[in-house]
Amino acid sequence: MNTASTFIQEALNLAYKNADEGGRPFGAVVVKDGKIIASGVNEILTTNDPTAHAELSAIRKASQVLGSSRLDSCIVYASGHPCPMCLAAIHMVGINEVHYAYSNEEAEPFGLSTQHIYNELVKPLSEQKVLIQFLPVRLDGKVDLYRYWKDKN
Repeated sequence: MNTASTFIQEALNLAYKNADEGGRPFGAVVVKDGKIIASGVNEILTTNDPTAHAELSAIRKASQVLGSSRLDSCIVYASGHPCPMCLAAIHMVGINEVHYAYSNEEAEPFGLSTQHIYNELVKPLSEQKVLIQFLPVRLDGKVDLYRYWKDKN
């Protein structure tokens, strides 16, 4: 019988293998109904894609397997604490359970923690290091973009 520990071990095995192959030490699996339906590893160093995180890769693959952008009944098991980008994706696809093996505190001495990003995101937009500015530009002669989309769908 598969257990949370079994799935975490699979994520860790993926992370070790990825590290052996020159990648960053992160792996993740997506589980549905007690079975792994997708897995992913961190591919930042091999693809030069800064969004190629293990959790995002596994989520993309799981969505393809299920033929849906919603993963409400799935669980993510990850080798490390999901970064804010991955956690946002987890929320956006409807996953409501995540388990991970290594904390941000454990990752910090190796330059792998994302706690500093979590700390930044809790600040008001006006106090964050990244300039985030609302510019309500609209195109002349065009219906409001969101209304346009809603009417087409």
